Amino acid sequence: MEKLSIFFKSFAKGTKKGNFRNSKNCVIYTRVSSKDQEKNLSLDTQLKYCNNYAEQHGLTVLANFGGTYESAMTDERREFSAMISFVKKSKEKVSSILVASLERFSRNDNSIWLSSELRKLGIEIISVTQPIDTSNPSGQMQQKMLFLFGEFDNQLRKQKCRDGIKEMLLKGEWPSKPALGFDIIGKKKERRIIVNAKGKLIRQAFLWKANHGLTSEAIRERLAEKGLRISHQMLSKIFHNPFYCGLIVHNSLEGQIVEGKHEKMISQEVFLKVNGLLSQNAHGYTVNEENEHIPLKRFVLCEKCNQPLRGYLVKKKGLYYYKCNTKHCCVNKSARDLNTQFESILSHFSLYPQSEMMELLKEQMTATFNQLTKESQEDYYLLEKEYKTLKDKIYRLEERFIEEEIDKELYQKFNAKYKVEKSELEAKLEKASNKVSNLDECIQAAIDFAVNMPSTWASSDYVTKQSIQNLIFPEGLYYSKNSDKCRTKRINFVFLYLAYSQQVITKKKRGIPELDLDYSSFATLVPRAGIEPALP
Repeated sequence: MEKLSIFFKSFAKGTKKGNFRNSKNCVIYTRVSSKDQEKNLSLDTQLKYCNNYAEQHGLTVLANFGGTYESAMTDERREFSAMISFVKKSKEKVSSILVASLERFSRNDNSIWLSSELRKLGIEIISVTQPIDTSNPSGQMQQKMLFLFGEFDNQLRKQKCRDGIKEMLLKGEWPSKPALGFDIIGKKKERRIIVNAKGKLIRQAFLWKANHGLTSEAIRERLAEKGLRISHQMLSKIFHNPFYCGLIVHNSLEGQIVEGKHEKMISQEVFLKVNGLLSQNAHGYTVNEENEHIPLKRFVLCEKCNQPLRGYLVKKKGLYYYKCNTKHCCVNKSARDLNTQFESILSHFSLYPQSEMMELLKEQMTATFNQLTKESQEDYYLLEKEYKTLKDKIYRLEERFIEEEIDKELYQKFNAKYKVEKSELEAKLEKASNKVSNLDECIQAAIDFAVNMPSTWASSDYVTKQSIQNLIFPEGLYYSKNSDKCRTKRINFVFLYLAYSQQVITKKKRGIPELDLDYSSFATLVPRAGIEPALP
């Protein structure tokens, strides 16, 4: 038979299987799932077990991998990938990978396939605390069962975690890091989510968008000036996140919307208004909202159909026009002419600088301001007193803790409580504060504005023009093509009174012709009471 084997050796099939135990080289892989496990010496314990096993079985450790926290739920781990690459490419044959237990290697269904692929290369995964002989089918089956149990345990943990998150969300509690502009204070039952300093700037961004129609770029510039730099994408994400108006949405809620327990940054009305503005550009075309040549668009309405006039540019002429988009309405007006007409309307609400009532008006404005803010100032002083008392409590608490009159647990409990109260008081103080650094300067600035109102409007940017228009005519103007005049349903009382007073003082009782108001009609609009509210 020996002679036959010599002659027929070249016709034999297959190769002789090597025993992986013939190589004495191995690598060690240690891993924990979190930083907390990393701190409690779990990694050192794993390494100790693996080194002891290698020493007892005469194995040479070529390299150590892991030594940090990596999730076993994915095989995209950095240290894990480095180890697999090493055992496949090592010049010195590696026969085994030592782990403290199989769950340290991997806890997903891919682990069975990976162990089979390594076995084809003559590399076995050895659990030093779970002695299994993987050189035979029953041992390999046992190893696969342990891998499957690890995957099963993972799925149970994930399910419990998902259920816990959903339960928190249904209670209105946000389980993770909140959106930009919010901070988490306190722990467990004392845990609260409040608006921080950045949040106060983001609140302003919402109000700029809702009340003034500022573009995202203009809002970003204003925020940058105040020290908050955010991208276009982030600003859009903020404007579309209902978390800011106190609502919670999450994939785990499966389409349900929950009222959150966190502090509201803005009202739901403001949020909806902002998103209503944003949705106007939902078709992908570019809209230039801030065009200083057509500041009256959407402010002036067509008298015939009550629809707001739009603005457009005739490129060949280089001229802007206002137009009603209602079919067959045919209202089309030169922007230059209508803007000039509006300036003429504003001139009726301007103060005359040489007027005898100027000093009297300043005194009245000061008295009115003090009267209107009297109650707010009293509230502010009470809150300030309460705030000082709370700061004294915090100081005393820290002092008692340093002097060991109270333990750490008691200190943390009351410190968290006081911090919540302090944050609430600071918010109330900011809201109640109506202090003006220099009231005289503010009043003079208001008077200067009233004196130069037409020129101020004409020289202002788009946003300022819109503010002036809406301040004087809260319900806008109506334009009639037939009469080529405007009219309005309402004029701000303060400006109405100014216009009336000027005509009485100067004895030019002509009404407001541009609004089609003669003096008798104009006078009936003015209440008999003066600027100061009438007493009951």
